[in-house]
Amino acid sequence: MIRITPEQLEIALSEENPWWGELPSLSARFQTERKRSFLKSFLQLVRQGAPRREVVLLGPRRVGKTYLIHHAIAELLEEGVPPGRILYVAVDNPLYIDASLSGLLDAFHRVTGSDWRRQHCYVFFDEIQYLRDWEMHLKSLHDSGSVTRFVVSGSANAALGRGSRESGAGRFTDFLLPPLTFAEFIELRGLDGLVGGDAGGFFATDIEALNAEFIRYLNFGGYPEIALGDAPQQDTVRFMRSDIIDKVLLRDLPSLYGISDVRELHRLFTMLALNSGGELSLEELSRSSAVAKNTLRRYIDYLEAAFLIRVVTRVDRKAGRFQRDRQYKIYLTNPSLRTGLFSPLAEGDDGLGHLVETAIFAQRFHRLGEHLHYARWKSGRKIHELDLVALTGGIVAEEAVEIKYTDRTAQRPASWAPWLGFCRENGLRQLTITTRTREGRESRDGIEVILEPAAIHAYALGAATGPG
Repeated sequence: MIRITPEQLEIALSEENPWWGELPSLSARFQTERKRSFLKSFLQLVRQGAPRREVVLLGPRRVGKTYLIHHAIAELLEEGVPPGRILYVAVDNPLYIDASLSGLLDAFHRVTGSDWRRQHCYVFFDEIQYLRDWEMHLKSLHDSGSVTRFVVSGSANAALGRGSRESGAGRFTDFLLPPLTFAEFIELRGLDGLVGGDAGGFFATDIEALNAEFIRYLNFGGYPEIALGDAPQQDTVRFMRSDIIDKVLLRDLPSLYGISDVRELHRLFTMLALNSGGELSLEELSRSSAVAKNTLRRYIDYLEAAFLIRVVTRVDRKAGRFQRDRQYKIYLTNPSLRTGLFSPLAEGDDGLGHLVETAIFAQRFHRLGEHLHYARWKSGRKIHELDLVALTGGIVAEEAVEIKYTDRTAQRPASWAPWLGFCRENGLRQLTITTRTREGRESRDGIEVILEPAAIHAYALGAATGPG
């Protein structure tokens, strides 16, 4: 039987790490790609000395994890890290199919002379889920006392998340790279001039033009290669459906969890995507999908682990959480996933309001430690709802946002009464109501009401990530 030789392994590693050559630099395709705004915070984890933890880079398919790694490598090279102390390995390379992490590191030592056990090196294992029991191997490397920093990433996010939690307690730190934020989308498209900023925050220089870009973002904006490309609409939809949705639903999750009926899973995700931002219950989903409730619970867990959806639970008028969540909302983590299943939405279309709500939530899903909910309560015969409630420590209300994509609500202050009542009940001094174009501030019963276009609100949330 023919086997891969050590020499072949070393040649493959040398080709993947061109900075080991005479001119230490990245491959051309990584040099030209724009950097994501998450690079700075990612690099902080990569460089962090104490506490010593390895970094697990998580995120949905095609959001730019490999580019983020290479941009981090470029920064390390510019800082003066010796090129021979940086290793990048695309673990899905067929040449590495029988290699262990330690075997790849030994090949790294043979090629560069860098002793990763005693010298401070940076090692990046991309698509690590293709290596069986990767978390146990990484745990062993961490516990060996090596001073090298290890960073792993992959697209089978459910496996990565599960492995890092079960085997890496106190050893691994997860970093979530989300789809493009609206602020990144605007920057990548070179449209920064549509948004201005001053001491009072951000504002639109041309709100109609910004809203047109916001609609484009809702339909197509989550992925860097789509945001920057000018491919025909049908090609973009085909890319999202075949390269992202189908690969996760038909390949990644079934292989991870032994799902035999992928049609059930696909049907459920299609239903959830169509109802993103709407209140649901297991009973209702079970009736509509003809899938047993226990199976539904597992499927929802799988879809959430794969970063396709996020479950958001409700609170009552006093921001109290329910002991049993019979009803909840499920949001797509990227609004443009809907386009991969259905047709794009335009101004005035039914469902656009829920897609705007999905986008606002999606700007915040990557934030660690945030507890996002929605409020729903009954007053007499009327049922009231507040779209977004953030709780400090999951207990005390700290923020209230009503998400609209219309100016009608801004023109009818009497309709604000239930939301203002919620703020008074919970000691909040501020209420944000998003609009289509209206903006302003006014005081109502001692509570400051901020009217802000939804596009500006989404932009501000994304911009808070910080510069790359």
